[in-house]
Amino acid sequence: MENKFELDHPAVIVVDMLVDFVTGALACERGQAMVPYAVELVDEARKAGVPVIFSADAHIPGIDRECRLWGEHAIAGTPGAKVIPELKLSDNDYFIPKRRYSAFFQTNLDCLLRELGVKTVILVGLQAHICVRHTAADAFQLGYEVVSAAQCIEAFTEKDYLEGLEYMKMCYGAQPLTNKEIITAFKA
Repeated sequence: MENKFELDHPAVIVVDMLVDFVTGALACERGQAMVPYAVELVDEARKAGVPVIFSADAHIPGIDRECRLWGEHAIAGTPGAKVIPELKLSDNDYFIPKRRYSAFFQTNLDCLLRELGVKTVILVGLQAHICVRHTAADAFQLGYEVVSAAQCIEAFTEKDYLEGLEYMKMCYGAQPLTNKEIITAFKA
């Protein structure tokens, strides 16, 4: 018997699926391999009327603390700070720039989710142990149910990926689900 999951007023949050993170300054080979799964999930969310929100680094050169740690990347207005073309950012999607790891930190993401009536966030993106994990933490603290789209999240290494998913599950109840499970729940 197949497990069936219900998603209460979901939205998909796509974290840092940018040129610089997939093929550019901080390229992630594992992230490149995950792109078809992310495309599938985002497309199915759109078809089901589930909001798709892209949250992406948009750094200010020479100022942002993350650039001190990771080197300059995803500088606002540059090609590296654009959503990868495979995900086809749509006029019906939402875009939330960020300057720190979490998609919630000093952005209007929480306000947007509440206005949309969202209760469950489905996380997609890079890196499982950094930006996705910090976004999961803030989502949990703000009262959202958190789902990890396990096929649509990646990290530089298998260890970072597994530890990121496990941490989000243990600390925030972020159930790691397959695309099939999530897409089936969209149609329920």
